Amino acid sequence: MVASGYYNQNYNQMHPNQHWQMAPHQGEHMMGGAWVPPPPPPPPPMLSSEMSSSGFSGPHGPPLPPPHPALALGFNQSTFNYDELHAATGGFANTNLLGQGGFGYVHKGVLPNGKEIAVKSLKSGSGQGEREFQAEVEIISRVHHKHLVSLVGYCIAGDRRLLVYEFVPNKTLEFHLHGNDRPPMEWSTRMKIALGSAKGLAYLHEDCHPRIIHRDIKTANILLDYSFDAKVADFGLAKLSADTNTHVSTRVMGTFGYLAPEYASSGKLTEKSDVFSFGIMLLELISGRRPVDNTMEDSLVDWARPRLLKAMEEGTFDELVDPRLENNYSPNELARMAGCAATCVRHSARRRPKMSQVVRALEGDVSLDALDEGLKPGQSGAFGSSGSSDYDKGSYNADMTRFRRMALSSQEFASSEYGGTSDYGMHASSSSGDLSRKQSPRTNF
Repeated sequence: MVASGYYNQNYNQMHPNQHWQMAPHQGEHMMGGAWVPPPPPPPPPMLSSEMSSSGFSGPHGPPLPPPHPALALGFNQSTFNYDELHAATGGFANTNLLGQGGFGYVHKGVLPNGKEIAVKSLKSGSGQGEREFQAEVEIISRVHHKHLVSLVGYCIAGDRRLLVYEFVPNKTLEFHLHGNDRPPMEWSTRMKIALGSAKGLAYLHEDCHPRIIHRDIKTANILLDYSFDAKVADFGLAKLSADTNTHVSTRVMGTFGYLAPEYASSGKLTEKSDVFSFGIMLLELISGRRPVDNTMEDSLVDWARPRLLKAMEEGTFDELVDPRLENNYSPNELARMAGCAATCVRHSARRRPKMSQVVRALEGDVSLDALDEGLKPGQSGAFGSSGSSDYDKGSYNADMTRFRRMALSSQEFASSEYGGTSDYGMHASSSSGDLSRKQSPRTNF
């Protein structure tokens, strides 16, 4: 619309009366009794990403804000009524159920114009008012990135709160990497997914204002399209579903196997907690193993630590890499991903890299040494906690054992977003999102 206005204005300046004395040669017109060449054509219309970054709004007037992501994705509305979503999902039929998690159920829907959507029905009882909910939704819906699932609208109907997302058709990373009877994922695809999801998470941490901490990074929250481009899902939901009646959160965030050590001990989550969870996901992509497996005595991190160290010292990855790849991988790319994983799962949060550093390391734009940027001499070891205040393995395992016992007593087992249901032949992820408690995390742990 903006670019169109630019063209119309210039056209009117070139042809004010639409009356020519005689037909000129193509591309010419008369001025002062002589034929002269036409002025240069107006610049081509800018792409939406350029408009968003430059604030382009034509030759006059203040910069316009970027279009709402819903419009960019072809949706002509951002608010929906309950009847619309009820009809789109076939009455929220079980056949349209994509998944369920700590925040609610997700159903596939089709709007009358043919647009496919994913409708998340949030669990009621958050105590959040309508205005506060709308304000938070507005913040999340303005977050638009190639590697993030876009929130295109919402519905408020009484005490019901529903979120409408773009539909991502190719299920989840969890499904393709760990699903029953799935063919092994090619190395190039694993690398593509790692880099895409890293870019999405870096955008949330470093380019959003206010910044967004995901709080539940895991393979079940990485959605894929048919080109296996990754999109991070479920960001921002923690704040939407927070209990606003108390200063202490009543939700235990995160998923077993992905929780950062500092959360197990203090209940605090930061960007560096997301980085730890992302490191676990990298270890899954490298090894093909789940974060927690009944066949493993140790967690994936504890299993991987000695193998990562050996790989980094000797340059061999045989004991670390997924055997189903049958050595069909790029050694350089594997070394970069392993180095990123090693630094992301450091016990000490302050010694983990930022996601933008991880992106550059995965791309090969910087050396792995750059992941140690800002650390003091002697702090650059991948895992070592000697001489530091790192949260030690024994304390972490003890806290996580108590944490898991508390979760088992609640009988809450569900995966966030798509892909955790039995329809996909998956074991549901053990999400801790619904564990209620009356005391602070530090007291319980």
